[in-house]
Amino acid sequence: MSSIKISYPLMGNYEVAIFYLLSHTFKCDIIHPPKITTRTAEIGSKYSPDFVCAPFKYTLGTMIESLDKGANVIFQMGGGCRYGYYHELQRKILEDLGYDFKLINLISGGKQVNLLKIFKETNLPYHKIKAIYYGLITIKMVKYIDKIEDYIRIHRCFEVKKNSFNQLHQEMLNEMKKTKSLFHLKLIYHKYRRLFKKIKIKKPKNYIKVGIVGELYTLMEPFTNYQMEQLLSDMGVSVKRFTDVTYLLFKKKYKVKKFLKQHLLKYRMGADALDNIYHTKYLCEHNYDGIIHMKASFCTPEIAAMPIINQIAHEYKVPVLFFSMDMNTSETGVKTRLEAFYDMLEMRQK
Repeated sequence: MSSIKISYPLMGNYEVAIFYLLSHTFKCDIIHPPKITTRTAEIGSKYSPDFVCAPFKYTLGTMIESLDKGANVIFQMGGGCRYGYYHELQRKILEDLGYDFKLINLISGGKQVNLLKIFKETNLPYHKIKAIYYGLITIKMVKYIDKIEDYIRIHRCFEVKKNSFNQLHQEMLNEMKKTKSLFHLKLIYHKYRRLFKKIKIKKPKNYIKVGIVGELYTLMEPFTNYQMEQLLSDMGVSVKRFTDVTYLLFKKKYKVKKFLKQHLLKYRMGADALDNIYHTKYLCEHNYDGIIHMKASFCTPEIAAMPIINQIAHEYKVPVLFFSMDMNTSETGVKTRLEAFYDMLEMRQK
């Protein structure tokens, strides 16, 4: 058994794809990071600067829990905002805590790094051809996961039998873990796409549609937003979300160029702020009943985008609800505000 043990931070259901890639690429142990809990948040907050963003704290907490499980190599992914430079600070904090490990950042300052060069420098045992092949399978797996989850967000609120969508979704993820090839993955996807469409739903003539925009980590990691999409579905709300890994890796670059040509804004604002402004405009123009904007506390790009989003929503007379999430955010407060927002949307519709 190799002495190298790899782990990684969590974000939504992408853990299935990440574990698949790492376990098939590297000839060493891959450690599942513990599920994010209140303890994860407490640990991350304890060793983080007070005014750093929530994703920093959650990922730091996950790293500490993974290192405690025996991991000695951590993969980290930055982003297009200041979080893209935070890996050095996280490395320093963990080293000061006495952990002996290697931190490999996959994206620095919004730019992808040369992974093969890093693997060679860090002496990670891998097979180049396998890495490419299973990398292609992983990319396709992420796209399939995003397509199915987009369908779930829109239709889950209409299910006749409670948890039908969630149960089938978990079955699909479990089967994807056993993917043998690109062809096998394609068969799994089409099988579950048919099964999801067979789930019995009862779609009313008038129903509430809500679009969700905001900072990517807060949107895609359910623990950080208190399962907001599930809460909305339970209320009977159809949900639209643009931000997922497929969008960030394969669509965002071209979408941003298209957005700038529309002349609503002249410059990029960093991270996903520009995208969220144009997505807000799209939701307003396509008759969505309400918009929810979520961000991590101290997320500068989203703070800058909020007044513009509010202005666009005001012009189209579409209600918008802002959430700023952090370790101290009250789950009860989130649910109360969400219920009040739903009641207001329902009264407007009537």
